[in-house]
Amino acid sequence: MRFPNPVAVKEIALRFGGRLMGDQEQYAHGINEIHKVQPGDITFVDVEKYYHKCLSSAATIILINKEATCPPGKTLIILDNPFNAYDALVKEHRPFRPLQQLISDTAEIHPSAIIEPGVTIGHHVTIGAETYIQSHCYIGDYSQIGSHVKIQAGTLIGTDAFYFKQQEGRYRQWCSGGDVIIEDHVNIGAGCTINKGVSGSTIIGEGSIIDCQVHIGHGVVVGKHCLLAGQVGIGGKTIIGDRVKIYGQAGISNNLVVGDDAIILGQSGVTRNLKSGVTYFGLPADEAKKQYAQLIALRKLAQKEDSNSYREDGD
Repeated sequence: MRFPNPVAVKEIALRFGGRLMGDQEQYAHGINEIHKVQPGDITFVDVEKYYHKCLSSAATIILINKEATCPPGKTLIILDNPFNAYDALVKEHRPFRPLQQLISDTAEIHPSAIIEPGVTIGHHVTIGAETYIQSHCYIGDYSQIGSHVKIQAGTLIGTDAFYFKQQEGRYRQWCSGGDVIIEDHVNIGAGCTINKGVSGSTIIGEGSIIDCQVHIGHGVVVGKHCLLAGQVGIGGKTIIGDRVKIYGQAGISNNLVVGDDAIILGQSGVTRNLKSGVTYFGLPADEAKKQYAQLIALRKLAQKEDSNSYREDGD
C-alpha cells in the first residue's frame, strides 16, 4: 500500500514512542507485509528468527522489537509492539468507512458497464467499460475491475484477509489495507469469494475464467488465461502462473508458486511449489504419471494378496 504523501520516520517514531537507528532522515512512501515490500516501504518484525529475512528485504524502514544491526540505507524503529504500530498505520491510511448506500459516491463506473439491482459497490472502486455485474454481488473498497469483465450473482470481491496475529492468548485481526485487481476479460462465476490483500493487491489476470464457489485468499496472484473449476481454494499469497488449469475441489496451500501451463487435477492437494507445464494429481499432489503408476502398483498388489488369500482358503 502506497501513502498519498511521504511520512518522516521521525514522525513515526515520535508518534509510537519508538527509538531510531540508522538513517534518521528517511521518508516512508508505503507500508507492506514482508512478502510484498518495495524500496521505501515500512514493514515490521517481532520474532527473532525472522530478523534476517526482514532486515535483508527490500523494505527501507523496519519496525522491530529490539536492537539489531541496521543495514546501510535502512532505518530501524525500535518499539515495544511493532505489530500494533504497523496495524495503526494501515488503519490511518485505509480508515474504516461504512457504506451508507448501495453504491458509493466515490465509485467510478464506466457508462457502458451494466450493474444489476442489489449490487453493493464500496468506496474508491473503479469499473471498466462493458463490464457486467449480476445481482447481489459485493465489490469492496478500492477494488479495480477492468473492462469486459463478467461477475455472476452472489460473488464477493474485496472481503477482509483471513490474517490474524495471536496476542496474549487471543487472535487479533490485521487491518486489511490492500485491494483486489480484476484485469480485462475475466469471467467469475457465482458465489465466489476473493479476499483483498493485507497491504498489497490480490490480482486476477487478464482472460482468466473462474467457476462457481471458488475461494481466492489474500494477496494471491492468478496469472493470465487461467481456468479454475468449481470449489477450488487457493491460500494467501500464492502465485499462479499463466495458462494454469486447476480442476474441481483442488486445494492449494499458502505462499506457493505454481508455474506457467501447469495442470492440477480434481481434488488434488498442493503443498509445495509446482513446475511449469506438468500435470499434477493426488494428496499431496505430485506428477500425475507417478501417481497413476503408484495406484496401479497398489491395485496389483491388492489383487495378488486377494489371490493368495483365495488359494489358502481353498487348501
